[in-house]
Amino acid sequence: MQSVIHQLKAFCKLFSPKFRQSRAERSQKSLWIAAVFALISSLAIAQVPTQATVSASEVLGTWKVDLRPTPDAAPYFQEFVVTKINPNNTFEGTFYGAPITQGRINTTWGAVRIAFVTADQSGPYNHSAVLKGGHMEGLTNSTGREFLAYWSAVKQ
Repeated sequence: MQSVIHQLKAFCKLFSPKFRQSRAERSQKSLWIAAVFALISSLAIAQVPTQATVSASEVLGTWKVDLRPTPDAAPYFQEFVVTKINPNNTFEGTFYGAPITQGRINTTWGAVRIAFVTADQSGPYNHSAVLKGGHMEGLTNSTGREFLAYWSAVKQ
């Protein structure tokens, strides 16, 4: 511990305006600055939060989806059912009773993120959602009916 205190005092002395520096001392000062910078950088890197490990299987099952059109509207519930997760990061199931096509899953950002397509007589509906903490929040873009809707879901 005494050695560390001695080194810190020597380091502080390097920055004193009264301290006349030789070439060797300036070199020592540069080394100290580099060492302090490296230490601070390593501490900053160590503080970067790691992404939580998530599993695509968390989305499997039946979800109760609230499709209300506005926050103050009465709840309007439909089912989202995920029946199968495939090894190639795709999934199968139904949303609002319509079969899912192009179901995709991404788990690399600390949450389960999904995207999929359904369709009816008006055209395709492009859906995406994020599952975090047992709660899903999603968006639906209807290209045929020209609307973007927010929805939320909880697992049944």
